[in-house]
Amino acid sequence: MAFDDSAWAQIAVPGHWRSHRDFAASDGPMLYRTNFDYPTPAHGERVWVVFDGIFYQADVWLDGAYLGDPEGYFSPHSFDITALARLEESHALAVELNCAPQGDRRNKRLITGAFQHDSAIDPSWNPGGIWQPVRVETTGPVRIEKLRVLCRDANVDRADLQFVAQLDCDANQTVRIRTTVGGYTDREREQPLARGSNEVSWTLGVNNPTLWWPWSLGEAGLTNITVEVAVEHAISDRVERRIGFRTVSLNDWVFSVNGERLFVKGVNYGPTTRAPGEVDAAVIRRDLEIAKDTGFDLVRVHSHIASPALYDAADELGLMIWQDFPLHRGYSRHIGDQASSQVREAVDLLAHHPSIIAWCGHNEPFRGSQRDGEHGEAQTVAEHFEIKTALGQQLPSWNRTLLDRRVKRAFEQADDTRPVIAHSGVLPHLPQLNGTDTHLYLGWHTNTDRELPGLAASLPRLVRFVGEFGAQSVPDSADFIDASMWPNLDWDQLEAHFGLDRAAMEHHVPPRRFDTFDEWRLATQAYQSTLLRFHIETLRRLKYSPTGGFCVSQLTDPQPAISWGLLDSSRVPKLALNAVAEAVRPLIIVADRLPDAVQPGLAMALDIHVVSDLRVPLADAQVDVALRWKGGAHEWHYAGDIHADSVSRVGTVRFVVPAVYGRLELDLSLTSPDGAATNRYSTTIAPAV
Repeated sequence: MAFDDSAWAQIAVPGHWRSHRDFAASDGPMLYRTNFDYPTPAHGERVWVVFDGIFYQADVWLDGAYLGDPEGYFSPHSFDITALARLEESHALAVELNCAPQGDRRNKRLITGAFQHDSAIDPSWNPGGIWQPVRVETTGPVRIEKLRVLCRDANVDRADLQFVAQLDCDANQTVRIRTTVGGYTDREREQPLARGSNEVSWTLGVNNPTLWWPWSLGEAGLTNITVEVAVEHAISDRVERRIGFRTVSLNDWVFSVNGERLFVKGVNYGPTTRAPGEVDAAVIRRDLEIAKDTGFDLVRVHSHIASPALYDAADELGLMIWQDFPLHRGYSRHIGDQASSQVREAVDLLAHHPSIIAWCGHNEPFRGSQRDGEHGEAQTVAEHFEIKTALGQQLPSWNRTLLDRRVKRAFEQADDTRPVIAHSGVLPHLPQLNGTDTHLYLGWHTNTDRELPGLAASLPRLVRFVGEFGAQSVPDSADFIDASMWPNLDWDQLEAHFGLDRAAMEHHVPPRRFDTFDEWRLATQAYQSTLLRFHIETLRRLKYSPTGGFCVSQLTDPQPAISWGLLDSSRVPKLALNAVAEAVRPLIIVADRLPDAVQPGLAMALDIHVVSDLRVPLADAQVDVALRWKGGAHEWHYAGDIHADSVSRVGTVRFVVPAVYGRLELDLSLTSPDGAATNRYSTTIAPAV
């Protein structure tokens, strides 16, 4: 405490050292110090210093005494400082932080996921810092260090909860544990404890529970619970949680909640910002409200564990969460033990949130290249899957075969109430041809996205659940680009620091074809919009046969970038947001996709389908189809019932392309007493080239 740190820079906590101008280029390690006063604890009291989030490793001292070396960015770390607190009331807390850059992205050593490996985050960025609050708290002789709450079963009559608590006790003694659920207090139970850390578990049945439902199926009912530990009739510690009563299952990539199956319409959500310690909870909630308003019912928290505010908001909004563990691409063989430990921390931290319907252990467990976006020339779909399957996934590997198996087992041991997906983006491979969800960047990493229907027909396993698809676009908020240099932008900088997949962009929306930057930017957004619309319509038409759902890439950009976001980092919507909102509406009418251009005299046949996610049938539905061109039109009319939660083939419209050059438009309309939908497709009638 006598150390003079008056000349040291003042830094915000929570926060990140890179946000301070003196350390804007530093990769650490960084030494933090703070002085504080705390009253001497009374007899029977214990004092703790608690770090809610350290990015990523630390060594901690209090008054010169070494407390420990916590690792892991998302889980709380606590230290008993009772003995030191009894010596004096003035204290000095020192923390040496380390968040080493991932020099070899194929063999990473830190479990930081997207924060240190994501195409939309500048790879030179370092997220190091104390990114969540630090506090000093007082308890009695026993502290509830961790509390895991699992809903094992739930229906309208009864729900069963399982509690797993880590209790730290200062001496051998018997305590009383009291559990209160929604105002109802279960009978107290006596529990003998040994000195030190004790794991205690118990179950509790709740009659007539209020169920939690995704917003598309019902109300998101939530219930408060409290667990108290009493020593000699005095409350020693108390923890509160908010839970939801519900069950989830995954059968052949179709999710069910409370026994109700649903086709999942999801969106990937990367880090809200690359500096999570500086994000406001209101920003996170607004992002999720936009996701819900767009029509998504699931958010995939992509390759990271987010701020607590995200999970609270999802619970309240009735949004389902696919929760990735923060493993992305290739890792060193040294992280196995740490990964298993952090899996248990993740379950302890998040398992009470009803919004989380699945755990996923590892995103794209492939070593890949040193740089994101290094894909070379665009390929045909056949070339793309031949390369990825034959070379990347046929042989056993440390990441996919060993690490991911261990991570999956750790999740299943800690939480047997949710589906656990070993890894995301793994194609079917030998010996059993069992893959997971698929990442189908058709039309971005391949020549065209038009091959999706044919691919689905020939290889239906590839579309059971599509966890990522999309295209990059240039945002409206583009101050990071010097547009005055058009067309000679600093392409190397945009590729190195702002996410641009240069090879793919050159292939699909080549800048050289546009006279101005704004024309090119608009074209990139239009291309992204069209690609996402037709992917979604195709996958929805395959509802349950075989597709169980999808996740668009992705909702927002974490920093200024040329990226996959439907909204840029300033939350300005791109064109694709509205197109996606139309494509994910509960009731849509769709046709086979028209070619980009057609020739006069071409005979065509287009199937018309109605896709309904409504939980009630539509009786006496009327479908009207109109084909229009300059100076003429054809019309078709159909009538019938539309079943609930279904795909209905309405019919096939057949026609010969008229000998009139110009626009050809196909208008679809569905009307019924209980719902309506419209859609439009267009192409150009042009002579053969």
